Amino acid sequence: MTADAQEAFKYVLEESELAEKDQGFSWDLVEGTINHLKDIDEKIASYARDWTINRMPTVDRNIMRLAACEILFMPEAQPVVAIDEAVEIAKIYGDENSPSFINAVLDRLLGENQ
Repeated sequence: MTADAQEAFKYVLEESELAEKDQGFSWDLVEGTINHLKDIDEKIASYARDWTINRMPTVDRNIMRLAACEILFMPEAQPVVAIDEAVEIAKIYGDENSPSFINAVLDRLLGENQ
């Protein structure tokens, strides 16, 4: 069973201190990732040498999905900032290899899609 994205997002907003100005962008990022998931996963898989999407740690995969959405489908975004933020999140929630793995994949993705 999967969670309803809007319900999960509402819960996060209730439990966090996300500034109101950031809530719209955050939802756009979640919704964009869901709407473009197939394309995002194909791109990530093509740049992750020897790793299929399903074999990646869940945290790493989802951090990359959000950053990839921002890079590929949000023209107003700053791709380098998206990568930096993904790496910082990986330092907190991933394992010791997550930051470098995520950085390498997202750098390749950005380099090919500029």
